[in-house]
Amino acid sequence: MPEIGEDVVVHYVGTLDDGTVFDSSRERGVPLKFTVGKRQMLPLFEKAVSEMQVGEQRSVHLEPAQAYGEYDETLVMDVPRPVLESPGAPELREGLQLRLMTKAGPVSARIVGLGDATVKLDCNHELAGKALNFDIELLAVKHDSAVEHIEHGEGCDCGCHKLKKSLEAK
Repeated sequence: MPEIGEDVVVHYVGTLDDGTVFDSSRERGVPLKFTVGKRQMLPLFEKAVSEMQVGEQRSVHLEPAQAYGEYDETLVMDVPRPVLESPGAPELREGLQLRLMTKAGPVSARIVGLGDATVKLDCNHELAGKALNFDIELLAVKHDSAVEHIEHGEGCDCGCHKLKKSLEAK
């Protein structure tokens, strides 16, 4: 089973409860690689992978609160068109995904309506409010030795530099 800090390789198929596939590493033909414990994945997806053996397959069901949250109507808003229309900006159309800079940082939004004076933006994640199902297969786990970790460059956050310092102190 993979441990925190180890790299894993998985294939997965993500579906909604009605069977609609929303994402699939299998369809892309490229497995997903991530580091356990780095919070790169949905927590329960990562937990399932961390409990698997190489070659094992597992199905995981996530309720909206365990995935991308409940759909929040307050995250749907009308914005004056001039705020989004500028030279070099993409032509506004329904379904267009935007990355907006706000005082709180970057926000993703999708155009869900166009009026003469305003644009209706939905800032919910596209999978908010939906239960998700994942069929996961653990393909590989990279078990680095302490020596390999010591070879990492400065700036990695795997803990190898603390290990190196403790070994040097002995």
